Amino acid sequence: MELYRKVRLACRDGMSERAAARHFGISRESVKKMLSFSVPPGYRRRAEIRRPKLDGFTEIIDQWLREDLGQRAKQRHTAKRVFERLRDEHGFVGGYTIVKDYIREHRRRGREMFVPLHHPPGHAQADFGEAAVVIGGVEQTAHFFAFDLPHSDASFVRAYPAATAEAWVDGHVHAFAFFGRVPQSVLYDNDRCLVARILPDGTRKRATLFSGFLSHYLIRDRYGRPGKGNDKGAVEGLVGWARRTFMVPLPRFASWEDFNVWLEAQCRKRQAEILRGHGETIGARLTRDLAAMADLPAAPFDACDQASGRVSSQALVRYKTNDYSVPVAYGHRDVWVRGYVDQVVIGCGGEIVARHPRCYDREDMIFDPVHYLPLLEKKIGALDQAAPLAEWDLPAEFQTLRRLMEARMIKAGRREYVQVLRLLETFDLDDLHAAVKTALRMGAVGFDAIKHLVLCRIEKRPPKLDLDVYPYLPRATVARTSAASYMCLVSGDAA
Repeated sequence: MELYRKVRLACRDGMSERAAARHFGISRESVKKMLSFSVPPGYRRRAEIRRPKLDGFTEIIDQWLREDLGQRAKQRHTAKRVFERLRDEHGFVGGYTIVKDYIREHRRRGREMFVPLHHPPGHAQADFGEAAVVIGGVEQTAHFFAFDLPHSDASFVRAYPAATAEAWVDGHVHAFAFFGRVPQSVLYDNDRCLVARILPDGTRKRATLFSGFLSHYLIRDRYGRPGKGNDKGAVEGLVGWARRTFMVPLPRFASWEDFNVWLEAQCRKRQAEILRGHGETIGARLTRDLAAMADLPAAPFDACDQASGRVSSQALVRYKTNDYSVPVAYGHRDVWVRGYVDQVVIGCGGEIVARHPRCYDREDMIFDPVHYLPLLEKKIGALDQAAPLAEWDLPAEFQTLRRLMEARMIKAGRREYVQVLRLLETFDLDDLHAAVKTALRMGAVGFDAIKHLVLCRIEKRPPKLDLDVYPYLPRATVARTSAASYMCLVSGDAA
């Protein structure tokens, strides 16, 4: 550009085109162009690029590239591979460069263009992402629910052990509680947890749980085109941003709930930021979103999967490939099951009979040892081999109690020990543990004594135990005292 200016100044001051060309070392044609335009006009190709050596091969290349669209991205033709196949299979004698340039131009023409979108307030987008996290000291995959309001860019993120239908719905329930409002519509992809089937006319057959959720909150659901993530680009961007921001470095939390409390705090903190291209904070723009949204219903939706089952002869109910225990009194009966993201609730009729932490493994057994104690009281011979009790982590005092009871009463002592454990059907472990420790200290090793002690602890009254009923206690011999023994106190002879 500097040379351009100098040539134009020299010619303005009287230098001829021939002299300027000689002085500046350029052609007279270049000098003429410089005088014709105040700034360089730039290069414009007027004729189509000609590749005579590639003539007759372009259709082959186009066919290969069309076939690539149905292949995995990492198994598609590169320009180098196209050149090699043309040379080896079709006798191509041209160079690699013209093949590479043709493919680059072909792919440029095939790249999708996008229309800038306007996002009115009151609408949302939702999706799930994945990232590695450490929960309770164990590295595992977190499936995090991402909820975005495109108008304001306000967001909500919540993590789950698995991206189940219950997690989808539970994520919405927590997002609505976070914002305090319900959006007019939510844009989704065609996840099978939401859409059971896409009908020939393009309409969606919704999954049962998701359909009930939409009816509860009166939300209009919208869907992107299959395989077109850009249709919901706002939440797709949120998923990537959340993974880079919240999951780096590797998050470490004691529980999922602790992790989600932290994520919620980060989402709330983000509302104070001003994003590029905006003059307001996310929180300021969020007010317009909230104004266009609806009120929350009186009660949140019960985000659970519902199923039915039958109790087996081992007091187990199968749900999602795993077996959960119920009290043995419900053996062989029909029950209902509600699967939440964090627990499984089992009921019979109008009564809840069991609650368990939700297990996301497969072919596992989840026991509550208390469920089997009535049966073990009758079949005391199975006490040592009972699988539900194998990993029961009771305080050490319980094992001491069992040894003393078995030493005193042998088989009857084992049954009485089970009776003590059955007090957990009514009382908390902490209260029973305290009663057992007191019984061991007093030497009152028996079911009746421990039951009395735990009741006294609950009712906050002193225990009244007749220790004579426990003959195994160590005894002390106390001599009879005569009246004459007290005379030393009166006479002053006592030392």
